[in-house]
Amino acid sequence: MLQQTTVKAVAPYYLRFVAQFPSVAELAEADIEDVLKLWAGLGYYARARNLHACAKAVAARGAFPDCEEELLELPGIGAYTAAAIAAIAFDRKATPVDGNVERVVARLFAVEQELPNAKSAIRKLAADLYPARRPGDFAQAMMDLGATLCTPKTPACGHCPFAGACAAHALGDAQAFPRRKKKPEGRLRRGAAFVAIRADGRVVVRRRAANGLLGGMTEVPTTEWSTDFVVAHAITNAPEFPRSDREGAPEAGSETSPKVALKVSWHRVPGVVTHVFTHFRLELIVLRARLPKSARAPEGMHWIDRDGIAGAALPSLMRKVLAHAMAE
Repeated sequence: MLQQTTVKAVAPYYLRFVAQFPSVAELAEADIEDVLKLWAGLGYYARARNLHACAKAVAARGAFPDCEEELLELPGIGAYTAAAIAAIAFDRKATPVDGNVERVVARLFAVEQELPNAKSAIRKLAADLYPARRPGDFAQAMMDLGATLCTPKTPACGHCPFAGACAAHALGDAQAFPRRKKKPEGRLRRGAAFVAIRADGRVVVRRRAANGLLGGMTEVPTTEWSTDFVVAHAITNAPEFPRSDREGAPEAGSETSPKVALKVSWHRVPGVVTHVFTHFRLELIVLRARLPKSARAPEGMHWIDRDGIAGAALPSLMRKVLAHAMAE
């Protein structure tokens, strides 16, 4: 959870998560939908899917591996996480380098090479610092040093135990390190979201593909998100609802379900919903439709009631969309 996310943001999610899944075995046996529900709003959802897959792999092995090489074989575990687990959990000599440690080391040695190209050099420098004795304690101390004193902006050099040996501090410009290449700004993407509300207050949703952005999460139907989105063409991507002339008709997709589409009137909700992902900014217009209580969900979709929205595996973006659609 702490990968690319602050402790402050993670803490409440972590407490709820371990309360629901207090052991690796219980997490391994859980449905991925339940895992994603608890993760909803935290972002970077591939972490949740990898964590679930990792729990399954560990449960199948019968125990956690205790060395970097074997830890790296587990789903979702990369070089940093493997080193951190080996050092902190198993007291192995390992060199976990997260963003905080990277910053401390880059300043300590005044590494002029720009990130991300400097990562390899910084890891080598960090490896020379890490001791064979109590590697886990040293790793956590380095992480905390970066999080509390050697911060990205206005580092507290006067309180730093490394100040006397820090090359960047000696230069009088610690904040300028680590050097970074300017990231190219991602192009704005746009699209449309379709919020269909049934007379009983239920909303139609679907699950996103397991892989890719927001993989496995619940969403309202949308168009593709593209840089050349045309508002006038959005309606052609609206979901079609099977029509039924009687209550309690079979669900869409069954052999006896009618194939005639229900006539639906979509109306644009004023304004747009904006959301910023790591590599691009997104703007969605919202089209809303009111459907009769007898309306059935399109194939691959289902209805959830308003009470169910709170507990659904909806990412922050979709919660914004629903709030926008239901504001009036």
